[in-house]
Amino acid sequence: MVAKIRIEDRGCPLSAALSYVGEWWTILILHDCFDGYSRFDEFQSNIGLSSSVLTSRLTTLVERGVLERSLYQTKPARYEYVLTDLGRSLRPVLVAMAAWRNAQLAAQDRQMILVDTRTGREVEPQVIDPVSGDRVDAEHFAFTAGPAASDAMRRRYTDHDGSARPEHAVP
Repeated sequence: MVAKIRIEDRGCPLSAALSYVGEWWTILILHDCFDGYSRFDEFQSNIGLSSSVLTSRLTTLVERGVLERSLYQTKPARYEYVLTDLGRSLRPVLVAMAAWRNAQLAAQDRQMILVDTRTGREVEPQVIDPVSGDRVDAEHFAFTAGPAASDAMRRRYTDHDGSARPEHAVP
């Protein structure tokens, strides 16, 4: 998994996130991890990925701090791949991706759903602003340049005449 980020996008959180998980096999490996799988042979069996590609993806996830290798058997040495705090923090991202896709499907066409394990009830996740309780996909929420924004990022959120666009102005 090679990070392919333009220089001007390196500070963009979306570009940075994609450099961690923007590859098909990586999402499937993480999905397996959240389902409780941790061993190479389990990933290979579930995903059907070649040994070399799986080794490459797991190595990158370990290098990036998303997974850590943990010895579970000494003779012969066998390792499992365990989510780190950084890796576990990706769970809402995968949940939101699955929910986005399921929202496009009729209920009877959904092959995987999210349920509350205490009740068995299907849930529809939403991302909300904890202060207002509003869904952040509402039109009154917009991205804007942050305090550490590069010049390129600031230009992205500025009108051609140099003034901040009203919908992106920071109060």
